[in-house]
Amino acid sequence: MNTATITREQFEAACLGDQSAIASLLEKAQPDIRRYARAACRTSSDAEDAAQEALWLVFRHVGTVRSLATFSGWLFSVVRRECLRLARRARLTSAVDEDELETSLLHRPEPELRLDLAAAFEALPPQYRDVALMRDVKEMTIDEIAAALGVTRQAVKARLHRARLLLREYLGGER
Repeated sequence: MNTATITREQFEAACLGDQSAIASLLEKAQPDIRRYARAACRTSSDAEDAAQEALWLVFRHVGTVRSLATFSGWLFSVVRRECLRLARRARLTSAVDEDELETSLLHRPEPELRLDLAAAFEALPPQYRDVALMRDVKEMTIDEIAAALGVTRQAVKARLHRARLLLREYLGGER
């Protein structure tokens, strides 16, 4: 966050409960909160919810932040935590859907399932498709994939996780 636009005096006034200082702080922080929520959350509706919750928490708890220097870190932690909470809630509500998806896939005729899988892989963005094919089809290790693509292990793991989520979404939408 660009804390350069927030003066120490404004921040301290907001921490002491000055309503106009809090409003100014919220106005200046809002674009960064929304941008970070869009990057950290899975869906745009989750991003909007996380941003609103973060703004509400700033309004209620700005007085607990020790200094202007730690404000942006605290704010991003609030947004990240809210995105995680929303993702957990979505996973809990979709657990039954996962079982239904697995049952649906197991009962599809093999030729149809092969076509659906091929279409699902084809629908992936290239960076996700390559990692998923290398791992799940060619059965390469994470280290082998990282070396082949010239990226870190963490990047391979993140891409593989995202690819599998997208494949699951695609196959679930086919029902």
